[in-house]
Amino acid sequence: MKYEQILVERQGPVQLVTLHRPERMNAWTFRMAHELLHSFAEADANDAVRAVVVTGHGNAFCAGADLGGGSDTFSGRGGATGNDDDRRSTREAIQARQTKTPIIAAINGAAVGAGLTQTMAWDLRVAAEDAKLGFVFNRRGVMPDADLLWTIPRMIGYGPAMDLLLTGRIFLGAEGKELGLINRSVPRADVLSTAMALANDIAENTAPVSVAITKRLMYDFLNRDWQQADQLQREVFAWTGQQPDAREGVSAFLERRPPKWTMSKSKDSPSVLQVPPRHR
Repeated sequence: MKYEQILVERQGPVQLVTLHRPERMNAWTFRMAHELLHSFAEADANDAVRAVVVTGHGNAFCAGADLGGGSDTFSGRGGATGNDDDRRSTREAIQARQTKTPIIAAINGAAVGAGLTQTMAWDLRVAAEDAKLGFVFNRRGVMPDADLLWTIPRMIGYGPAMDLLLTGRIFLGAEGKELGLINRSVPRADVLSTAMALANDIAENTAPVSVAITKRLMYDFLNRDWQQADQLQREVFAWTGQQPDAREGVSAFLERRPPKWTMSKSKDSPSVLQVPPRHR
C-alpha cells in the first residue's frame, strides 16, 4: 500500500508511525484510518516488530475528523473524510484490538474527537501533560462515535465516563492520567521518547506469544463472565507453560541474561477459540 497520510519507519524492534497531514493538524480521515490499520497488519505479520508507536507530525497529534466537508461532515456525504472505498476498507480491515502486537499512542499534542477516539482502541497511551484532549462529539451535534460508550466506562468508571462523554469538555493530558485514561503523562518534549522506551521495554523483556495472548484475552474477557474467563485462562496458562518461551524465560532469569525468545507471534499464537480444549 502507498501511504499518503501517514509515515512508517522501523526503529529496531519498534515500528514508528506518524500521522502526517501537516496542513490539517493531522485531521482524521477514513483514508488515514485505512492506512493505519494496514500498517498495523504489516507489523503484526512481521515477527521482528514487537511494538508499534503512533505519534503526530508537528505540534498536534490529531485534530479530530477533517471538517473540510462543512456541515455535511458527519452525514456520510462529506468528502473531506474519505470516499466509500476508504470507509469499506476500514470496516473490513483487521481492527487494532485484534492484532497481536502492542500499539502505543504517543499523544504529542491536541487529540480531540476521532483523534482521541482512535487511541482508545490501542493498548497504551502516553500523552503530553498539556495536550488538549476531548471527546467533543456532543458539542458537534453527534453522539460519541465508535465504541466509546462501551469502552470508556470500563476504562475509568461510569461517573468519570459520563463527565467526559456527556459534556464533551476539553481536558489536559495530566487529568487524563489522573482519570486512568492515559497511562503516562509527561512533558511534551518527552512524549515520543517515553513511548519508545516503553515499546523497547516490551520488545526486550517480554515474550511475543504471551504478550499476544494477554492482549487478546484482556479484550475477550470484557465480554465473558468470571467462570468462563477463569476456565479459559487456566487452559491458556497451561498451554503457555509447556512452550519453549516459558522455559527460556525462567532460564534467562536464573542465569541473569537477556531472554532469547524463539516463538513466533504470527505463527505460534493460538486464537482464543483454538486453545487446546481440556474441559470445554
